[in-house]
Amino acid sequence: MAAPQGHEGWISAFLDAARAERGAATNTALAYGRDLLDFAAWAARQGCDFASADREDIHSYLIFCEAAGLGQSTRARRLSAIKQMFRFAFEEGWRSENPALRIMGPGARQSLPKTLSETDVNSILSASAKYGRAAADRLRNLCLVELLYATGMRVSELVTLPAHTLRGDPAMILVRGKGGKERMVPLSPPARAAAQVWLAQWDKAADAARAKGKPAPRFLFPSSAAEGHITRQYFYTLIKAIAAHGGVDPALVTPHTLRHAFATHLLAHGADLRVIQTLLGHAGLATTEIYTHVLDQTLKDLVLNHHPLAAAKPKV
Repeated sequence: MAAPQGHEGWISAFLDAARAERGAATNTALAYGRDLLDFAAWAARQGCDFASADREDIHSYLIFCEAAGLGQSTRARRLSAIKQMFRFAFEEGWRSENPALRIMGPGARQSLPKTLSETDVNSILSASAKYGRAAADRLRNLCLVELLYATGMRVSELVTLPAHTLRGDPAMILVRGKGGKERMVPLSPPARAAAQVWLAQWDKAADAARAKGKPAPRFLFPSSAAEGHITRQYFYTLIKAIAAHGGVDPALVTPHTLRHAFATHLLAHGADLRVIQTLLGHAGLATTEIYTHVLDQTLKDLVLNHHPLAAAKPKV
C-alpha cells in the first residue's frame, strides 16, 4: 500500500486503523491526532516529515518539548503517539525502518542532549588516527572524526559528502542538510589538514580504480555498500570502537554526541547562539537553545563537584 500524501493523510490513516483495530475511544483518537499534528508541524519547520524523520529528529522533538516546559506526562503521551504512528507506518510498508524503536520515555530523565568533555573529544581524535588495520583506514577515520567535530554535521551529511567538497583546501565547505537546505560551515586547521591527507589517499585509490577500468568513487568516504558511501550504521559502530580505543566509555559516544559536543563547546567558549544555529542547520532558534540547558547543567555539576564548599562538612 502506497503511503498517503502529506502529514494529514498519514495521521488520518493511522487514526482510522486505531479506531477499527484497537477500538480507540474518540477522546483517545483526538489526543493522538493533536499530538501528531504538533510533531508534524515541528518536523516541517526542521525540513522533514513522517516519511523522512529519523531517530535524531524524534529525540530533538522530545528535547524541544521539555525545553518548552511541557510536563512529563504530556511528553510521555506525545512519544506514545509518535511511537505508535511509526510502528503503524513500518507495518504498512510506508517506511523501511521504525525510527522510534527503543526510544526511551521522559521518565528516564535523559532528555537533554548528552555531550562529551573537551578531554574526551581530544582522546577520541587521538585514537582515530591510530585505529584501523591499514594506514588508509586510519587516515580516513581521523578525517571523519575531525570533520564531524569541526563542523557539527549530522552523520548523514558527513558520510554523503561528495569528494570534490574538499578540493583546493577550502576554509569553508558547503553542506546539504535536511530538506535540501544548504549551509556553509568553516573547517578548523586540524580538520583541513586531515582532509587533505585523506584526499591524497583517496586520489591514489581512485587512480588505481581507473587503471582497472572502474569509475572513481563519487563520495569522499566511499564503500562497497549499495549507497556508494559508508553508512550511518557503520559509522555508529566505528565511532564507538574508536572511543573504546581511546579510553572513553563507548556507551557515552555516538556520532550525535560529537555533534552535541561541537555545539556545547562553542557555546562554552563564548560563541553566539545564532551562529551555532546556523552552523548546525537548525530551522529555528528554539532547538539550538537546548544547548544552553546543557551548559547550565554542566556548570551546575562543576560547582557541586569541584567547589571547595561543596564537600560535606564533618559533623562536630
